[in-house]
Amino acid sequence: MRDATGWQRRLWIRLVGLFSILLASTLWQCSLDQRRNEAVSPPTIADAAYVGSQTCLECHADQREKMESSLHGKILLTSVARTDLQRQGCEACHGPGSRHQQDYSDRSAIITFGPSSLQPAVSQNAVCLQCHMKGRRLFWQGSAHEMRDVSCVACHSVHSAQTRQANLKAPSQLQLCGQCHAIKAAMAFNWAHLPVREGKMQCADCHNVHGSPTESLIQENSVNENCYRCHADLRGPFLHEHPPVRENCISCHVAHGSNNPRLLRIRAPRLCQQCHNEARHPSTAFGLPGGLADRRMLGRSCLSCHVNIHGSNHPSGFAFTR
Repeated sequence: MRDATGWQRRLWIRLVGLFSILLASTLWQCSLDQRRNEAVSPPTIADAAYVGSQTCLECHADQREKMESSLHGKILLTSVARTDLQRQGCEACHGPGSRHQQDYSDRSAIITFGPSSLQPAVSQNAVCLQCHMKGRRLFWQGSAHEMRDVSCVACHSVHSAQTRQANLKAPSQLQLCGQCHAIKAAMAFNWAHLPVREGKMQCADCHNVHGSPTESLIQENSVNENCYRCHADLRGPFLHEHPPVRENCISCHVAHGSNNPRLLRIRAPRLCQQCHNEARHPSTAFGLPGGLADRRMLGRSCLSCHVNIHGSNHPSGFAFTR
């Protein structure tokens, strides 16, 4: 009777814990949906009128020199502007400048950007989203970066960009993303790594930093689909499928870098023995009895025999040996 009561108590504790997790997940999803549906208007300056970019350049000529070769400069400061807002030039982003012209010390008379701005990050971003709302920015509202009040100017610079593409504030995406994601950036310097530090890949090749409906801001519907963009030969379908391969590539691999061969989480046979520990197959961890060396611990280990570990189309390849 006492054992039955203890079992029931543990069951109720687990049910309550499961219900709490589901409730928290639902509330979090509702908050994300609400955040996505909220349209934040760009900040405005009361009782201010447009004075024209030429008036701005009387004091800020150095800013024109910095941005005239950029894409923003070629649009906002020329006749190429397509919308009425873009034709306002400097004031398209910084707002009407008549009050700022009258009193330079009044910080509320002009829209500024960055940590010292009077406008919060969401209002600063609303200025950029007047033009940059489509394409890769479609899922910005409610995304991981937006929910953490990351502003556009935290990564991009209109006046002092260090890259011609995307106007980044750092020479490379690895250096830029590494300012916050230091551990992931450090993993790119492991022995086995994707060619990110060599410049052949970038963070944005796998992630959409402006928002994604999938996990970890990946661009495709799943981690596997993301990997198949380069590793198409492993897509399948195969006659004999390896379940963990079909489930998730990161079950065995570490995408950002590893000190094990082929970006493995741990070396074989340890990696394989996390799932395979069979009496009919020699799968001991430390070799043969008596401390003798086991040949399965050397070279490619399990892969010396199970060569097609990602899947096999051979009629006799159920064990991925051919």
